[in-house]
Amino acid sequence: MTRLTLFIFIICVGMFSCKNANTETAEVKEDGIHFGETIDTTGAISFESLLSQMASADSIETKVNGTVSAVCQTKGCWMDLVSAQDTTKTELFVQFKDYGFFMPKDLAGKNVTLQGKAYREVTSVDDLKHFAEDEGLSAEEIAKITEPKTELKFMASGVVVR
Repeated sequence: MTRLTLFIFIICVGMFSCKNANTETAEVKEDGIHFGETIDTTGAISFESLLSQMASADSIETKVNGTVSAVCQTKGCWMDLVSAQDTTKTELFVQFKDYGFFMPKDLAGKNVTLQGKAYREVTSVDDLKHFAEDEGLSAEEIAKITEPKTELKFMASGVVVR
């Protein structure tokens, strides 16, 4: 391991110091920092391709590339993923299989590859408010959440931060 890689790994592990965070799964490899299952990024599809495939499917098992737009600021237990080309459109709400690993809280803007299952699901008002609190939104913004929302979601078994 080069000194720079070791330094990056130490910094990344340090970001996981919050209560109950599972850092044993973080591993530095040549293609990035792996969380959860170690995955091969070969064959990963673009975010746009995922959206296209989900237009005609209830769920798909896949690997997808994207850019992190937000991370749970409580402990890194979820993140939002958007297209690397156009970050103003559809978000993919990502959680981690069996609550088995978490992401660094400062991951927004980073490119990642996920492996797992994409699906659609209705998110309740209570859950939407909870996630808004995790994101650090104001009480006024949280109060505006009054309707459940059908969302594109992803249950990740592994993540590579590139």
